[in-house]
Amino acid sequence: MKKYKTNSYEETVALGERIAKKLPKGTVVAFLGGLGMGKTAFTTGLARGLSIDADVSSPTFAICNTYIGDSNTLYHFDMYRVDGWDDLYSTGFFDFLNTDSYIAVEWSENVYGALPDDTLIVEIEKPDENSRVFKVYKKSEVENDSIG
Repeated sequence: MKKYKTNSYEETVALGERIAKKLPKGTVVAFLGGLGMGKTAFTTGLARGLSIDADVSSPTFAICNTYIGDSNTLYHFDMYRVDGWDDLYSTGFFDFLNTDSYIAVEWSENVYGALPDDTLIVEIEKPDENSRVFKVYKKSEVENDSIG
């Protein structure tokens, strides 16, 4: 597990950008953290790091936003309102696994059991109003796979 601390929106975006540049194609990135934690800011950085020029916004109502670059595609899911396997299937989530596309999943707590073992987990803590602590690890590194 790696830990990172950011102290602003801009630093969170920059962290996402740095991490994206190291990700293999087809990586699923799943966020654990509540409202206002920086999930969308981090995803903005992911898009930039993947050379995708897009206005990233939370897919709360759309459930999935698609960002397309010259050589990469990022599917940005919000699983907040997903309740059960039928809902998850209806999002199209499974259609994008095992492709070269990148997937970012907000509210992944709701679908944790469906995430591939090689998913990159980004667990976010908020020690104070401006700073965030990001714990980054593979799902397979979690000993007790009891979330979700």
